[in-house]
Amino acid sequence: MTDKLKITGGVYLVIDPAMESSLMLSRLEAALKAGINAVQLWNNWLPGADKQAYIAAVSEICRSYRVPLLIDNDWELLIGSPYLDGVHFDALPHDYNEIKRKIARPFLAGITCSGELDVVRWADKNRLDYISFCAMFPSASAGSCTIVMPSLVKAAAELTNMPLFVSGGITPENMLSLRQLTPFDGVAVISGIMSAADPFTKVKLYQNALS
Repeated sequence: MTDKLKITGGVYLVIDPAMESSLMLSRLEAALKAGINAVQLWNNWLPGADKQAYIAAVSEICRSYRVPLLIDNDWELLIGSPYLDGVHFDALPHDYNEIKRKIARPFLAGITCSGELDVVRWADKNRLDYISFCAMFPSASAGSCTIVMPSLVKAAAELTNMPLFVSGGITPENMLSLRQLTPFDGVAVISGIMSAADPFTKVKLYQNALS
């Protein structure tokens, strides 16, 4: 299904597999009903987690809405998997050509940029599908990211036509001020949606801020 799906912008939802599974699945479905554009499984597994079963359960819901599902960093899980559409790298992979050879099928790929335009140039050269900038604002779930200046995102937009996402502490309110400083195509969110009692309405607020 990957060859029919693309990531072009919009709301990109990151979900935490350490979250209680029934609550996570119900909030994920509410977010999907609102019209999110991609889902990523964060690499934050509980000890002893059955990763394949978890991925299959999430994939079943994403498939019903025709939304791609990506795995965070652990690209080996794509090998032979009918449930995953791609991988998100938190840093430049050691040997991307070898990764592509081992996965041996088309897949979506994105990467985090935390301040180096060389990452943008590498991603553009290797024809990745998107770049996510982390973190634009302080955030507990993006604690390992440095703060990215809007000027860096603006400079990246001049280097590539790839979709650019902003992430890290993004709210519908601060997105409006950020849009005044730099163009971007989408927003990647984790707790801003999955911690909400009403994920459907929260996604709509992000979509309205994007438009």
